[in-house]
Amino acid sequence: MDFRFSEEEEAFRKEVREFLQKEWALTDYDLDNPEHWNAAKELEKKLGAKGWLCMAWPKEYGGLGASHMHRMVFQEEMAAAHAPVVDGQGVYMVGPCLMSYGTEDQKKRFLPPIARSEVVWVQGFSEPNAGSDLASLQARAVVDGDDYVVNGQKTWCTRGHHGDWIHLMVRTDPQAPKHRGISYLLVDMRSPGVSINPIIQMTGKADYYEVYFDNVRVPKSNRVGKENEGWHVALTTLAFERSAIGSYVVESREILRRLVEFAKETKRNGQPLIKDPLVGGKLAELTIEMEVAQLLSHRIVWMASRGLMPSYESSVAKTFTTELQQRVANFGMHLLGLYGQLAEESKRAALNGVIEYEYLWTMGVTIYAGSNEIQRNIIATRGLDLPRG
Repeated sequence: MDFRFSEEEEAFRKEVREFLQKEWALTDYDLDNPEHWNAAKELEKKLGAKGWLCMAWPKEYGGLGASHMHRMVFQEEMAAAHAPVVDGQGVYMVGPCLMSYGTEDQKKRFLPPIARSEVVWVQGFSEPNAGSDLASLQARAVVDGDDYVVNGQKTWCTRGHHGDWIHLMVRTDPQAPKHRGISYLLVDMRSPGVSINPIIQMTGKADYYEVYFDNVRVPKSNRVGKENEGWHVALTTLAFERSAIGSYVVESREILRRLVEFAKETKRNGQPLIKDPLVGGKLAELTIEMEVAQLLSHRIVWMASRGLMPSYESSVAKTFTTELQQRVANFGMHLLGLYGQLAEESKRAALNGVIEYEYLWTMGVTIYAGSNEIQRNIIATRGLDLPRG
């Protein structure tokens, strides 16, 4: 089996790499920093102007009609350059969802601004009592004329303070079985009655926000799919989210590379750490697992290139990759010892504090986009056709 990319794809990889080397030097960024956010947004606008941001989309919606393999090459090079996509929700979730379920008016209205980086989308799925059991959500939407009136709370909304729009799951029929009374709405976050509150994580950053809705009016024309059938729309959206996991493989590979270099350069008892069979063996094991994770993400892209909709395959990639991220961070913490616990602000922090942050941040990667326990249920029922318990 030939895993090599075509000459055209490699030429495109070189073009993207050279572009990013010229346009993006802020590899150690913090999107909570307004200057860093503005720089990232400016880069994204340049990518949108080239058509790269949503290159696999049809040209009439702002894309290039490029192959999914080209899109994957772009994502990998962005991750390798530590360049963020600030509207990941729009690019990887809302856009593909509208391609599948949106009306033509919705596609023409919402897709081109995403492709041009003129908007930032936020996800409004989870609630304080509806995380892994997402169908238990209680945010309500009641019909009033040509509008829905929305009340409730959403949590873990990534970069909510920058959001222009939020894609929202709400309960529109409280009498129906919980999976069948949900609708999917697109809500302008500037609407009266929308408020947000930051969630400070143990990393010290506020990447996530709570969003509150107090009698927020949403036009019926902003509903995606049929009323009370939003669960199916949401499942498709989540499959697209899990399918975008490949970029995290590239980021973890870079961290692993830095750990290998540390083990080569750091000596103990006169010998490089990597000569220790326990250290060298574990690094080799993680390197092999990284290749497996890469191939799992490539499989999903291959399916998309054949017009297939990934289902349990996305769950396999998400589960394996996120748990691998945790294994890399955990091993890094043990390898670096006490110096690995120091944040980047400390002059004695090993590897500029990257392991300290990664160790804390990866605690959540097996939870977001559907916890890995839920992913294993999906793999069991959809992939292995096992009976439900």
